[in-house]
Amino acid sequence: MQKKVFLILKNTFLSLLVNYKMTEILKISNVTKLYSNKFQALDNLSLNINRGEIFALLGPNGAGKSTLINTICGILNFDEGSITVDEFNIKTQYRKARSLIGIVPQELNLEAFETVWDNVNYSRGLYGKSPNHSFTEKLLKELSLWDKKNSKLRELSGGMKRRVLIAKALSHEPKVLFLDEPTASVDVELRKDMWEIVKRLKQEGVTIILTTHYIEEAEEIADRVGIINNGKIILVDEKENLIKKLGQKILKIELGEPINEIPSNLIHFNLEINKEMNILTYIYDTKGENTGITSLLAEIKALGMQLKDISTEQSSLESIFLNLVKESENELVRS
Repeated sequence: MQKKVFLILKNTFLSLLVNYKMTEILKISNVTKLYSNKFQALDNLSLNINRGEIFALLGPNGAGKSTLINTICGILNFDEGSITVDEFNIKTQYRKARSLIGIVPQELNLEAFETVWDNVNYSRGLYGKSPNHSFTEKLLKELSLWDKKNSKLRELSGGMKRRVLIAKALSHEPKVLFLDEPTASVDVELRKDMWEIVKRLKQEGVTIILTTHYIEEAEEIADRVGIINNGKIILVDEKENLIKKLGQKILKIELGEPINEIPSNLIHFNLEINKEMNILTYIYDTKGENTGITSLLAEIKALGMQLKDISTEQSSLESIFLNLVKESENELVRS
């Protein structure tokens, strides 16, 4: 009997835990931001972020990424709509909502003559949090900053300064962390270190929203991807689903011998050819009923062209992103 009760309680707890993790910690509903010059930075934008996920926000320069982050954090006012952080309204319950948010800006704006320890503790105090030396010590150790705790910021490298920014953003124990271009201007090795930090923060229950110019960054660490352009969210999906549903594939056909030009019979396939004139590239839609591959290979055979090798590649998140932004721009022109 006791065993049965225990199993029921265990299953109930696990169910509650799953539902808790899947709840939306950040809700943005129909938000519009109009600047004084009549420029509409955010256009009736809606977006929900799940608790505990890593969400990558992609978009070209001027798309509205920074405006959206600054609006969520209460730095900018918005004209219409609503934003809640863990059910706290950013306008009517600003202090409570803002205390749940940490933000790591792109700019390295730090007190150059203060120590790492003082910088982080000062940030904690700004949110009304009493000193907690054991928490600060744990935080600095996790970010590989403990041996630099007494160093002044001007003595640190750019990569270490960026770690200090993350420590400051986490000093008041927020539930949501915004990372604005977290690996901008850092080398490849440090970028991978930062990815590991982000993954570890997720494991600790922090919800992470990052903006990035590095598409591979979103591919590496994000759970979901959102694409913003002209102040609108044009797509949100699981990273794998996005690539699977919207991706194109690339067919590379290596010829036995170079050719002088693409034969006229193959022009309608919109092929590309490399400088050595021996590899044809064909891009096709995986969603299409007819990929055109069979017809292409039949035409090549009919022309007597010898094949050396055939391979396919899955399109990257970058190509999907560029295609969606292009489509968005075309729709804007048409409207």
